[in-house]
Amino acid sequence: MPSLLTTNAIITCPHGGVGTTVPSNPIVSVAGGYVCCEGDVGTLSCTFPVPCAGYTLKSMGLNATLINGVRAVLSTDFQQSLTGLPLTISDPNFAIDSSSVASLPPDTSDPQVPVELQDETAPTVIAVPPVAAFSIVTMMPPSMPVVFTLTHPFPLSWQLTLQNGTLLTSVDVTNGFPGLIVAPSGGDWSSPVLPVSVTMTAAFMAALTPGLHTLYMTGISKRGIQAHGKVDITVS
Repeated sequence: MPSLLTTNAIITCPHGGVGTTVPSNPIVSVAGGYVCCEGDVGTLSCTFPVPCAGYTLKSMGLNATLINGVRAVLSTDFQQSLTGLPLTISDPNFAIDSSSVASLPPDTSDPQVPVELQDETAPTVIAVPPVAAFSIVTMMPPSMPVVFTLTHPFPLSWQLTLQNGTLLTSVDVTNGFPGLIVAPSGGDWSSPVLPVSVTMTAAFMAALTPGLHTLYMTGISKRGIQAHGKVDITVS
């Protein structure tokens, strides 16, 4: 059964930064913490060069519980940092939410809990190659192909984020970018196995400036459980 997210939850970014959530509706208490609502914000103790400074919680609409008129957030709802990277959530105090499901069709074997909501497995995201290098001096390689393969029985969507370790910026490139071609683009994920190819031109990589840059691919299941793969690109 799904559980409600509380301020007791351990929230971390991919770099190990730990989150602290501020409840906007501190009404329902569970083991000394409060149930979180959509729109609640938090900070992350991330020290990465492109820091995941914080987050704003969102509901995937899989439950009907309201607190002071605001939808409560499930511990399995997909969340991401302000830089667009996925957050990992573990809540040691389970507050079971048995409210009606708002958006998923019921499973015929158990109309109360859709099969998608029963699945607690994380997607598999594999990046090939996991590391790559580009030389501004030689402008080689002339192009850099990367393939992400996403696997899950109940897929929902995917997101692609590029972090520039030199300019300290984070950009959503799910729909591609000039010089960075994504196929298919858009983030829709409907088949159990989905390959997504990313091709970067030499001109694009040269514009990244020297340093370490990372492509993060996040796969999200219908329950909201995520996993990510990444490619580290060294530009010299």
